[in-house]
Amino acid sequence: MWWRAARACWRIAGSRAASTAADKSCRAVVVPRFGGPEVLEVRQGVPVPDLKPGEVLVRARAVSINPLDLRMRSGYGRSIFEPVLPLIIGRDISGEVAATGTSVSSFTIGQEVFGALHPTAIRGTYTDYAILSQDELTSKPSTLTHVEASAIPFAALTAWRALHGTAQISEGHRVLVIGGGGAVGLAAVQLAVAAGCSVSATCGTKSIEQVLTAGAEKAIDYTVEDTESTVKGKFDAVLDTIGVPETERVGINVLRRGGHYMTLQGEAAALADRYGLALGLPAATAVLLKKQMQYRYSHGIDYWWTYMRADSEGLHELQRLSGAGKLQIPVEKTFPISQVREAHEAKEKRLVPGKVVLEFD
Repeated sequence: MWWRAARACWRIAGSRAASTAADKSCRAVVVPRFGGPEVLEVRQGVPVPDLKPGEVLVRARAVSINPLDLRMRSGYGRSIFEPVLPLIIGRDISGEVAATGTSVSSFTIGQEVFGALHPTAIRGTYTDYAILSQDELTSKPSTLTHVEASAIPFAALTAWRALHGTAQISEGHRVLVIGGGGAVGLAAVQLAVAAGCSVSATCGTKSIEQVLTAGAEKAIDYTVEDTESTVKGKFDAVLDTIGVPETERVGINVLRRGGHYMTLQGEAAALADRYGLALGLPAATAVLLKKQMQYRYSHGIDYWWTYMRADSEGLHELQRLSGAGKLQIPVEKTFPISQVREAHEAKEKRLVPGKVVLEFD
């Protein structure tokens, strides 16, 4: 097939292959307009851009579906993405290095890697050949399949930034994860346990065993238990993956003074979509500052919106922990990339509650 021939050419050319990338084309899932799963198109002949210095061309073997993918397809972030439609979505990837740009010295052609793009990246990973910065990739542990590896980076890096970048957790800290049954929540439980923290997590009935297996000392079934009355003592950090007013209230109230509350449901993108970038981003900054001042005065805690951002330290730790079997995001179902519409529909209708991964032939 054409991509095998292209890959052979890139192997021979090595890092010089970057200059010929624009002459190639590949298959990609594109969003020509915002909407439901039906808008997704699998297109052939999508151009592969030239690699810039520090970039890596990755032959995709598996990409996982994140909630952000569904939201972007539906129009979330339109203030950024609408001007560049048709859009290639996808953040996670596991595959092989096909070519490297200049100044890339940490990867070699054919090396198995996994990683994740920043949430605002324009060209996503639902494509035979994705482009990532070398700082967004790390070597894939040989103990993981591409399907297993693709489920980890975006969710785990989101949790990593909150727990290590913002809260700076360390051994002996008490951590509460609200929504421990989801991918980010489950990753957060495992990362906090690996750091030597005492971890409690809220989750649904079906996720209790999974959360306890991940290392949580206490799993609170939010459908039958009241979190505030169930937990004992105060926490050093709360990661709220749900981010509704009730979970925010609970998270704030169970923190010790000087603790950190972090939510995934920041308002920056929503306000930018509503008012445009010029007005929306300053409005979001004002909302965040107001909440930070409010909670610092009333409760003595730090309040943050948290977003995924790749960094070399986090990726190295993800590689180490996942290779040792201490960081896993279970995959419930896989679909071939040609059935991406069906996969998105299954996630949107919650027909598959767990992680879904798209595989490339």
